[in-house]
Amino acid sequence: MTNQIAIVLGLMILAGIGADIVLNDGDGLLFLAKKFWDLSDWIAFWR
Repeated sequence: MTNQIAIVLGLMILAGIGADIVLNDGDGLLFLAKKFWDLSDWIAFWR
């Protein structure tokens, strides 16, 4: 991966987070954070 591709991907992620905060008050980001927390608990259980 080149630096230019990494910068573009990073900007796209930040734009998506910004759009979620502006349009949905961050509900989508909170949902994903909760699901990631559940996934990490599930993985820790099977460790």
